[in-house]
Amino acid sequence: MTGCAPTSQQESLYTRLGGEAGITDIVEDFTLRLADDPEIVIFFANSNIDLFVASLKEQLCDIANGPCRYEGPPMDRAHQHMGLTDAHFNAVVQHMQDALIHQEVPVGARNQLLGRLARLHGDIMRLQ
Repeated sequence: MTGCAPTSQQESLYTRLGGEAGITDIVEDFTLRLADDPEIVIFFANSNIDLFVASLKEQLCDIANGPCRYEGPPMDRAHQHMGLTDAHFNAVVQHMQDALIHQEVPVGARNQLLGRLARLHGDIMRLQ
């Protein structure tokens, strides 16, 4: 009967990320990494960081099939006219990966989340 036991692959990505608490920790770690990067922090100079953090938590929860629905702006509109380059995008991805590693997110869940986030590249970079 061990074949009937639930596996981590049957758990939602949201659960494997640690649920609400895990996503909160990931976003806080990630945000601190962005703040420490002089090439990236400039994009947040006129931003409401509390709103950014809340919106990112909601978005990650939604992307991970959690109980949230992302209500923020579409990625193309949120990033329009920012002048982002692929180097900026790649730096942000690296910061997210580093935050996930630091928060001890299992490699499978980490890769799954990064894969889902990678789908946003086209929208984020569309108007650059």
